[in-house]
Amino acid sequence: MNTRQGKIERNTKETAIRVELSLDGGDSAINTGVGFFDHMLSQVARHGNLGLVIEAKGDLHVDCHHTAEDVGIALGQALRAALGDFSGICRYGSALVPMDEALALCAIDCCNRAGAYVDNPFTTAKIGELDVEMIPEFFRATAANAGINIHILVYRGVNNHHIAEAMFKSFGRALKDAVSRTQNTDILSTKGVL
Repeated sequence: MNTRQGKIERNTKETAIRVELSLDGGDSAINTGVGFFDHMLSQVARHGNLGLVIEAKGDLHVDCHHTAEDVGIALGQALRAALGDFSGICRYGSALVPMDEALALCAIDCCNRAGAYVDNPFTTAKIGELDVEMIPEFFRATAANAGINIHILVYRGVNNHHIAEAMFKSFGRALKDAVSRTQNTDILSTKGVL
């Protein structure tokens, strides 16, 4: 079996980011300088059964915007590299994940077309040092650079930490299903290409 990996380095005047991704598991080590963001990305790695290394240095003296968005860009590029031509995968994945009182659904289509439709139900501006408005931006950047569709719906939740955690866990679990290998090595499309 081919090893499904992506390695990306992204260096700008605002950030320096390295992402190493394996769709077939492995070690996880995440350090973005934004503790809550690290916690959420660790959930994606664990529940997505991903090998995931992310090392990011950003202009956090400004805010977390460039770091969160650029991590999404680099993660999306690594995911795109690991997916290759999208052949031999289930293509679709979805997961409904509870986190205490919060409940979130993520549905993914690995279709070589980008789109992110992400609820933003938060009632605070920040969780830890992560601006909550960056959560949908992270998913948009990931989807745009991976060539996938991501839908995240939040059905309920009171605690903002729980809501975010349900969102990221559901993303990891849905991604795990979407990229899982099938018996068929073709591309799952009646067109024959994506």
